[in-house]
Amino acid sequence: MDIITTTEALEAACTGLSTETYVTVDTEFLRDSTYWPILCLIQVAAPKGDALLIDPMAEGIDLSSFYALMANRSVIKVFHAARQDIEIFWHEAKTLPDPLFDTQVAAMVCGFGDSIGYENIVKRVTGAQVDKSSRFTDWSRRPLTDKQLRYAAADVTHLRQVYEHLARRITKSGRAEWVAEEMAILQDPDTYEVKPEDAWKRLKLRNRTRKAVAVLQEAAAWREQEAQIRNIPRGRILKDDAIQEIATQAPTTADALGNLRAVPRGFAQSRGAKSLLEAVTRGLNRPSSEVMMPEAPEQLPQGIGPTVELLKVLLKYKCEAHDVAQKLICNVADLERIAADDNADVSALRGWRREIFGEDALALKNGQLCLAIENQVIKPVKMPQRAAE
Repeated sequence: MDIITTTEALEAACTGLSTETYVTVDTEFLRDSTYWPILCLIQVAAPKGDALLIDPMAEGIDLSSFYALMANRSVIKVFHAARQDIEIFWHEAKTLPDPLFDTQVAAMVCGFGDSIGYENIVKRVTGAQVDKSSRFTDWSRRPLTDKQLRYAAADVTHLRQVYEHLARRITKSGRAEWVAEEMAILQDPDTYEVKPEDAWKRLKLRNRTRKAVAVLQEAAAWREQEAQIRNIPRGRILKDDAIQEIATQAPTTADALGNLRAVPRGFAQSRGAKSLLEAVTRGLNRPSSEVMMPEAPEQLPQGIGPTVELLKVLLKYKCEAHDVAQKLICNVADLERIAADDNADVSALRGWRREIFGEDALALKNGQLCLAIENQVIKPVKMPQRAAE
């Protein structure tokens, strides 16, 4: 199987693809030892014909024509579980595929369950068995084996039938707007921007004093920036436990830093230790009014547990009735907020989600709807209106 390795061949291929109604796209990449993923292979297929395999690691190849194709609004770009692929395109070229169709999201709208994998949806839609044995091979090594190339091609050729099947179902059910709402999230640059100043948010706070939070924010931002600059995983800079201990102990000298149990031996004498200590000092000197404190866990009213359990049952029933994945409607935290507040700021009480679930959820918690068992099946039943007193 041939691989495109030159700019000229890629430009010719992309010129031909630009006349198609849609293309299916996938990538193979590595990120085991780097912060940013290494793009190793790009697979593209038109509605008919063989897949095109593009080698982004080929010497001198310019991917500009491929990224232009991704931005071509006359061609729909079809992915399965697109987030990681798009993250690479955004980092490499600040390009977001448009228009975009993610078959994993569309499958949730069409009742295939929560986050169905590629091989499972291919089997259910086409009956084909996808060989995934090459999934975890080293895609950066050259030459790629025939087995790897066949695996890579299958990731976009089977996707054509999956896309066409889902597109027909979505059109028939009138749910195109549901999918578009989810695509907007995948096409938002903020989805892929990694801001060092927000790195602390992924850590569980062990110490909620303002001083500790301020130091944690500065230390986590320092680590994230170092990882990005050096292009290595953040855990290879310092582990989470070390960042947590630094936030609590707030060392301002190399000796104090070196005495922390979670800090690797010798790190305090490294080049990075000086800038880390400067970050700790910035945290200690930050005015209390400028410390972004995490929101306190929401205190839910006592006794709402049974209401939440009933809402879970209603959610399952409504999602099965409408053939849509529960994950796409709401999670347990959203159900808790609905149980506590009729005006909760959750997606389940807005737009199409409110129409198929939110209205009935509010009716259930307010006694206007009940759950009954009929022929061993649970179903919602409207309560009779009470006569005015």
